[in-house]
Amino acid sequence: MLMKLIMKHSKPYIGWICAVLVLQLLTTIATLYLPSLNARIIDKGVTLGDVDFIWSTGRVMLAVAFVQVLTAVAAVYFGAKTAMAIGRDLRREVFSSVTKFSAQDVNKFGAATLITRGTNDVQQVQMLVLMGLNFMVSAPIMCIGGVIMALREDPGLSWLVWVSVPVLFVVVGILVFFLMPLFREMQERIDAINGVLREQITGLRVVRAFVREKHETERFEDANQKLTRVGVRVGNLFVLMFPLIGMILHIATAAVLWFGGHRVDAGLVQVGALTAFLQYLLQILMAVMMGTFMAMMIPRAMVCADRIGEVLDTTPSMVDPDTDSGTTPVDGTVAFNNVSFGYEGAESHVLSNISFTARPGQTTAIIGSTGAGKTTLLNLIPRLYEASEGAITIGGVPVSELSRAQLSSLVAAVPQRPYLFSGTVASNLRFGATDATEDELWDALTIAQAKDFVSEREGGLESTVSQGGTNVSGGQRQRLCIARAIAARPSIYLFDDSFSALDVATDARLRAALQEPTKDATVIIVAQRVSTITEADQIIVLDDGQVSAVGTHSELLESSATYQEIVQSQLSAQEAA
Repeated sequence: MLMKLIMKHSKPYIGWICAVLVLQLLTTIATLYLPSLNARIIDKGVTLGDVDFIWSTGRVMLAVAFVQVLTAVAAVYFGAKTAMAIGRDLRREVFSSVTKFSAQDVNKFGAATLITRGTNDVQQVQMLVLMGLNFMVSAPIMCIGGVIMALREDPGLSWLVWVSVPVLFVVVGILVFFLMPLFREMQERIDAINGVLREQITGLRVVRAFVREKHETERFEDANQKLTRVGVRVGNLFVLMFPLIGMILHIATAAVLWFGGHRVDAGLVQVGALTAFLQYLLQILMAVMMGTFMAMMIPRAMVCADRIGEVLDTTPSMVDPDTDSGTTPVDGTVAFNNVSFGYEGAESHVLSNISFTARPGQTTAIIGSTGAGKTTLLNLIPRLYEASEGAITIGGVPVSELSRAQLSSLVAAVPQRPYLFSGTVASNLRFGATDATEDELWDALTIAQAKDFVSEREGGLESTVSQGGTNVSGGQRQRLCIARAIAARPSIYLFDDSFSALDVATDARLRAALQEPTKDATVIIVAQRVSTITEADQIIVLDDGQVSAVGTHSELLESSATYQEIVQSQLSAQEAA
C-alpha cells in the first residue's frame, strides 16, 4: 500500500523527481571523488613537497566541493517541494473521500481516526518521501561506490568493509523488526487520545455542569499514559540503535587506524591512501546510517499508508447517482412506502414499516417518546442514511436516484443540535444559498426572529461567528440555523425539534412568520412539545419505531392512546381541549 500510494501520487511530479535523482547522483559522485583528491595531495604534494601540485589539485577539490554544495542544496529543495506536494494531494484525496461517506461510513471509522489519518498519517508518508528523495540515490551509490573506491585505495583492508557493513545491516534489521508492531500500536493510541480530547472539548459544558473534571482528567491521563508507554518503548529501541551504530563506526575507525598503521609501517600502503580508505569506510557506514534513518521511518509510514488506504479504498455505502439522468421531482411531496431502517450492528430495526405522505402546502408533525426514531426518520429524507427496506420518494422520484446536489436544492434541514461554522453571519446563511443578496439574508433573519440581535452585533451580517456558534446563545444559534434554511428557499423544510430553545412568544411569532415562505413547500417538524404542533395538518405518532397513529390534533386526542399519554404528560385537560 505504501508503494502504491507513493507511485500514484508521484506521477504529476516526475520532472521534479528526475531532477532530484540527477542532482543526488552528482552530489554523491562529488563526495566520492573528494577523498581520492585528498589522498593525492598528501601522497604526491605533501610527501614530495610539490607546492604547485598541491595548489592545482586543491583548486580542483574546491571546484568539486562547490558543485557538491550546489547540487545538494538544489536536490533538497526539489525533494522538499515534491514531498510537500504529494502530502497536499494525499490530504486532499482523503478529505474528498470522507466527504463522500454517508453518516454510517463516518460512524464506522470514527471522527477521531479520520482526523488522524488525514493529518498525522499523511505527514508520516510525506516525511518518508522527503527522506527517500534525499537518500534513495545517494545512500546506495555512496555505499557501493565507497566499497569500490576503498578497495582501489587498499585491497588489503577490504575485510574490514565486509565485516562492518553486514554487522550494521543485521543490527538495523533486528531493530526494524521490533519497531513495526510498535508503530502500528502508536497510531492506534494517537487515535484514542484524539477521540478522548475531541469528546471532552465538545462536551466541556456538560463536564463542568456535572463536576466531572476529575473523571475526565483520569480518562485523558489513561489514554495519554498508554501513548506514552508505546512512545517510550519506541524510544528505547532508538536509544539502543544509535549507540550500537556509533560503536560499530568507532570500532571500524580504530581497526582501520590499527591495521592500516601496520601496513604503512611495512611500506604496503601510503599515508594518503590510508586516509582515503578511512574516509571511504566512514562514507560507507554513513550510507548505511542514511539507510537506517529510512528504515526507522518505513515501518511507521507503512502502517500509516495502510490506514490511509483503508479510507481511500472504502466504497461509500451510498453512491451518488448519475447527475445527468435528467430525473427531476415534479414537486416536494415526500412519501414513505413501508420503510424500515436499522443501524449497522444493531440487533433490530430502529424504524419498521413506516408509510405516510407529506404534501406541499401542508405541515406534517412527528411526535413520539424519546428513542422512537423521529430524528432517524428525518435523516432518511436527505439520504444521510440509506433505508434498509422500502422506498422514500420526493415528487415521485426515489431519493436514491437523486444526486446530492439535487437533494441539497430540494431539502433544507435544521438539525436537532444547531451548528454554525466559523466565519460570519452572512457566510453561514449563504451555506445553502451562495448567491443570496443581503436583502434576502435580512428577510430570512426577519422571518427567523433573528434580525434584532444580528443588527445589534458589531458588523451586522459581517459580524464574526466562532466555530460551532459558541459566541452566541443557544436560542440565537437555533434561529440563525432556521434563517439559514429559509435563505435556501427549498421545496422541503425539515425541522428537527428546532424550536426547543425558544420561548413561547418567540416560537409563536416565528411560526406565524414561517407561513408565508413555506406556503407552497412541504414542512416536516419533529417536536417534543404538543403545543407547537396543534395546528399541523397531520401529526404522525411514532411508538417504538412504528407509526402508531396519523391524524390531526383533535382526531388523535380521540383515537390514539399513545398521543393522549403524551398530551397528558405536558398539558392540562383544559389546554389540551
